[in-house]
Amino acid sequence: MAASQLFRALVPAQWVAEALRAPRAGQPLQLLDASWYLPRLGRDARREFEERHIPGAAFFDIDQCSDRTSPYDHMLPSAEQFAELAGRLGVGAATHVVVYDASEQGLYSAPRVWWMFRAFGHRAVSLLDGGLRHWLRQDLPLSSGKGRPAPAEFRARLDPAFVATYEDVRDNLETRRFQLVDARAAGRFRGTEPEPRDGVEPGHIPGSVNIPFTEFLTTEGLEKSPEEIRCLFQEKKVDLSQPLVATCGSGVTACHVALGAYLCGKPHVPVYDGSWVEWYMRAQPEHVVSEGRGKVH
Repeated sequence: MAASQLFRALVPAQWVAEALRAPRAGQPLQLLDASWYLPRLGRDARREFEERHIPGAAFFDIDQCSDRTSPYDHMLPSAEQFAELAGRLGVGAATHVVVYDASEQGLYSAPRVWWMFRAFGHRAVSLLDGGLRHWLRQDLPLSSGKGRPAPAEFRARLDPAFVATYEDVRDNLETRRFQLVDARAAGRFRGTEPEPRDGVEPGHIPGSVNIPFTEFLTTEGLEKSPEEIRCLFQEKKVDLSQPLVATCGSGVTACHVALGAYLCGKPHVPVYDGSWVEWYMRAQPEHVVSEGRGKVH
């Protein structure tokens, strides 16, 4: 599929500001703040949203919209659970969803929600380029409070092609059917810096390639151009003409890899939903590559 045929993955702040000032007939716009932070940062994303957010936005809770029965972090919810939450946040079949977050990086967790909507069959979803950080720099309007979108009816159906499982990744150790790109920081990938979750040591899956998610972003927090991203993949010897799967710590920043490939015209990049947390818990010790402690039991 050519990049020109794909739904627009990024929208600039000025476009969103204009769409809020003059809503388009026939395609309602719903902004979602999908801020999520590692617990060690001590940030309360929902409280920060209530203090300031883009006008008309609703708060999308990544932890709440997950399979709460899973031992792994924020795994995909059921289609029914996702449909109920999306509808409650004002998203219907015709809605153009624009997702952002309030991270220091510009975009951090929002690509996860962009990927989730696509996985559940909603293609009219974009990311606010640069996130709230860039919105603030442009001195654009802000609101406060809980955010109360008008409920809508949303139907969800999971497309399994968007998701890679533990079994897929384990079997790939032998088959090498796809390339595996890990979006974590280099130290966590190598095994020299700690993982944020207790009981999980750093390291990586054999044969995986490391492209930290921050390498897809400019110093201003905007997404790099497709040409720059294509060069990044080439530098890491990732062939975009061949199958590719994205992974990270728990399935959040892996979505930056899927986004980067999408911007280069490759829309079908599954995300390993369980990512490193699941792999470390389930894999044999010899399948945990690390310069550090690794897996010893």
